[in-house]
Amino acid sequence: MKTVQKSMRIPEQTVEGIQDIARQWGKEFSSVAKELLEEGIRMHRCPGIVFSEGTGGRRRARIAGAGIEVWEVVALYQSIEKDFKRLQQALHWISEPQIRSALAYYRAYGEEIDQLITKNENWTKENIDRSFPFLAGNTQ
Repeated sequence: MKTVQKSMRIPEQTVEGIQDIARQWGKEFSSVAKELLEEGIRMHRCPGIVFSEGTGGRRRARIAGAGIEVWEVVALYQSIEKDFKRLQQALHWISEPQIRSALAYYRAYGEEIDQLITKNENWTKENIDRSFPFLAGNTQ
């Protein structure tokens, strides 16, 4: 992605907050600031979506208040031939606006979600055993 250098004035408290997060994440200030700005834009475009750590450490889109990742909703939706009523029944604990937020995020950022769905579909027992040896069972 092409980048552009911009100068901006940031309140000291905001700079300190970004520095704290950068230390926690083990990343550079500019990398964290960029990631937070991108997430802020995505949350602005898709109300009801938040970002939190995924299983691989990368921050991923989730439905606010539901704990479920957007890719999981989309994968289910696709598996039931995009039947919204069935999706609502399957995710009965999630409100209709929350589900619609996930689908709206997918419309806006489909490539990202498709990659996560593909990654999940490619898990095999061998991949799991190699990546998570403690799940492989008793080695005695």
